[in-house]
Parts: sequence; C-alpha cells; structure tokens
Amino acid sequence: MLRRRPVVGARVAHGAADHLKRSIGTFQLTMFGVGSTVGTGIFFVMSQAVPEAGPAVIVSFLIAGIAAGLAAICYAELASAVPVSGSSYSYAYTTLGEAVAMGVAACLLLEYGVSTAAVAVAWSGYLNKLLSNVFGFQLPLALSAAPWDSQPGYVNLPAIILIGMCALLLIRGAGESATVNAVMVLIKLGVLVMFVIIAFTAFDADRLKDFAPFGVAGIGSAAGTIFFSYIGLDAVSTAGDEVKDPQKTMPRAIIAALLTVAGVYVLVALAALGTQPWRDFAAQQQAGLATILDNVTHSRWASTILAAGAVISIFSVTLVSMYGQTRILFAMGRDGLLPARFATVNARTMTPVTNTAIVGVAAGGLAAFVPLEKLADMVSIGTLTAFIVVSVGVVILRVREPDLPRAFKVPGYPVTPALSVLACGYVLVSLHWYTWIAFTGWISLALVFYFLWGRHHSALNSGEAA
Repeated sequence: MLRRRPVVGARVAHGAADHLKRSIGTFQLTMFGVGSTVGTGIFFVMSQAVPEAGPAVIVSFLIAGIAAGLAAICYAELASAVPVSGSSYSYAYTTLGEAVAMGVAACLLLEYGVSTAAVAVAWSGYLNKLLSNVFGFQLPLALSAAPWDSQPGYVNLPAIILIGMCALLLIRGAGESATVNAVMVLIKLGVLVMFVIIAFTAFDADRLKDFAPFGVAGIGSAAGTIFFSYIGLDAVSTAGDEVKDPQKTMPRAIIAALLTVAGVYVLVALAALGTQPWRDFAAQQQAGLATILDNVTHSRWASTILAAGAVISIFSVTLVSMYGQTRILFAMGRDGLLPARFATVNARTMTPVTNTAIVGVAAGGLAAFVPLEKLADMVSIGTLTAFIVVSVGVVILRVREPDLPRAFKVPGYPVTPALSVLACGYVLVSLHWYTWIAFTGWISLALVFYFLWGRHHSALNSGEAA
C-alpha cells in the first residue's frame, strides 16, 4: 500500500507501452489549460455569484484565482520534477504510495468522466439556443433531453454527437487535437474580449458604488461559487508523456494558463458589473452575458456570436476532459493498476485508442440519459481532493528527495503548499453532505478493486514487471 513509483526508471507492466509521442509545445499546452478552464462557468457564473457579493464579486474572482493559483503553482513544481502523464495520480504514486494513488486516480476519473458528460449535456442546450437565434428552429425535446430531465425526452443526441467527434479527433492524434483545441480556445477568448469591449461602451462607474453590500462574508461565499470556474488547470499535467521538454514546458504552461484565465475572468466581471445594477443579475440565470449584450446593442447579433462562442467553448472543454481521462487510464495501465490493455497505443498515431473508445462510450451513455443537475454535483469534490494531494506531495518530495532536479520550485515554500491545502479544504467543507456520501462510495469501490486486483498486478511486483 505504501510502496512508491520511482521518479526515474519506473517499471512497466507486461504488455503495456512505456511512452507516447512527444508532439505538444508550450503554446498548445497552455491552450489545453485555458481550454479546460474557460468553459461553461464564465457564461453563467455571474448570475450566481453577483447576488452573493454585489460589485465586490470582482474581489471574489481574485480570491478564487489566488486559491486556484496556489494549487497550480504546486502542480508546476511536481510537473517539472515528475514529467509523466497521469497528473496528480502519478504525483501521489511517487510521493504518498500506491493505495493513495489509487484513491486519487478514482478522484480524477470521477472529475474528468462526469465533467465530460456534464459539459456535453450543457452543449446540447447552447446548440439549441444558437439554432434558434440563427435558423429559427430547435431540435425536438425527444432528441435533446434525457428521460429523467425536468422536461424529459428520449435521448440527448447532440451530447452523443459531441463526444463522438471529440473521440475521433483524439484517436487521430494528440498533436492534431492540441492544434484544434488551440484554435477553439483563441476563438472563445476572442468572443469574451468582444463582450468586454461592447460592455465597456455602456460602462457606468456609479453602478459600483454599493461595492460590498454583504461584507466579507458575501465576498467569501461568492469566491466559493466562483472557484469552480477555475477547475481544469490540472488538465495540463495529464500530458506529461506527450510534451516536448516537459520539465520546462509544463510549469510554463500551467502558470501562463492561470494568468490568462484570471485576467479574462476579472475583465469580464468588471465589464458586466458596469453595464447594469448588480441586483439585476439574479434574474439572469440563463445566458446572462448574452442578455447584457442584447441590452447594450439593442439587437441580437452580439448575443448570437456569444452563443456561438459558448458552443465552441464547451467543445474544447469536452475535448480536453476526454483527453485527460484517457491519459490517466494509460498511466494506470502502464503501472499495472489497471489491465495492460489500457496502456496499449496505436502504432501509427501513438494514441491509446482503446481508452478513447471506452471513455467515449461511458461518457456518451451518461450524457445521453442523465440530466445535467445529476452530473454537475460530483465534478468538484474530486478536483479539490487532487489539489490537496498535490500540495502535500510538494512538501513530501522536497523532504524525501531534496536533490531531485526541478526546473520550477514553489515560491514561498512551505507556506504556499500549506495555504493551498487550507484554501481547498475550506471549499471542500462547504460541499453538500450527499456529495460526500456519493464520493465516499466511489472511492470505496476503487479501493476494493485495488485490494482484490490492482495490488496483485502492480508493475512494482517483481513478477509483474518488464
């Protein structure tokens, strides 16, 4: 249970590939981080966060960014010291041992798997809105809603199509997927910049006068809501085996993605708050940013472009979420904690085709038949747990292997990792009790699998190592 995967010279399970093709550069990897983070959140989080904090939600965005940034900085150090695929699963295996790594892997598979399905369901809704704006029709409810949704249908066909397209792109190759993702990220950043420019034409500083109507408590509550808009930065570290010069590229990409995301979020929040009284945000639960553009331009052209940006945004989130999950499965198969079939790659494309097919079918099934509100609750708890493990792992690896080469070191060590743990722990405590029960059940199943199968087939067993 406590045995650790060595940083250098780790054994590989029989039948597993020991590497993937290194084809991703710094800019593409940065766009992975931005693409997985700037998703549906920024398009609707204002209507949830502004009523909690008022105009001081700008401070809440900064606080949430700092909390996510603390974890991102810890990721950057471990990514430079342990440059392999698998994200915090691989880091936990190196620092905390095999059993903890299995639990973290379950957290990540939960995060990426449920997130893929959840954002695909959301994509279906945005696609219908765009079709309505542009062509004046929508897909029938029977083909665009789950059977148990508030407005039930038979199957969510657009969600299945989206996941299928992403799976085909991932099978084609990591480099090609990274390029397509980079293009989509630049488009959606351009759409958000368009929103900021248009909103600032109607900016009125007087709307910020009642800056913090609910005081510090309101700012903190809104920061907890907004924090989940920063989830996704860990996707950068799932690409360790496919990045050129990973020791330097991965820390740079993580920090660059964090700064880009935080800057865009604060600008969007400031521009939106200057266009209307903060109390109006509560009534804009659906397509809040699009409503603001309609009010400013007195036409629908800008909101139609924004809706198109949301559709593209969710496509890129789905792509990166599926990518991250397939690479975690690859790392687990390579380590022997899953069957070696999960660590086989196509000889031509050097991609794990089996993993991509399995993830596509599983996520497609969830997205097709399970409504969004049943999926979204489980995404964040796995991510926060992984953030805490990475922050603790920085300290452990510094103590255990102080001479290990690190292209990036956490500034303010050991205070920064400690603050990261506290910040993530604060948000974890605020989650609903039923989320904790479901999470505990999922982790328990993963550990049962480990004790019955994984520990006997681990590549660290001399009889199972190549």
